[in-house]
Amino acid sequence: QVQLVESGGGQVQPGGSLRLSCVASGRTISDYAMGWFRQSPGKEREFVAAISGSAIFTYYGNAVKGRFTVSRDNAKNTVFLQMNSLRPEDTAVYYCAAAPALVQVTKTPDYWGQGTQVTVSS
Repeated sequence: QVQLVESGGGQVQPGGSLRLSCVASGRTISDYAMGWFRQSPGKEREFVAAISGSAIFTYYGNAVKGRFTVSRDNAKNTVFLQMNSLRPEDTAVYYCAAAPALVQVTKTPDYWGQGTQVTVSS
């Protein structure tokens, strides 16, 4: 089992930045690819970003390419999502996820966090 706990959400003005964190526990986190998803009211959950266990490979959803950056610190069992140039349409609950493989974490992760709210509004 892998437990995931997100933090760092909040309210920010359009054009601002936030950095989300996800602390993992329960297994050797470097064995897992990690991902971020988001969901806003009335919409399906949307893939945001993913990073391989070694951090060599990253992958982004089209809506966030060039604005968001995913990274990880395996020594601290933590994954980050740096979000810049935020837009009102980025408002959502953001979820951290884990799976043994990068392709799997982008589609059907094995583990999920509880989510953290991000609100982009003036």
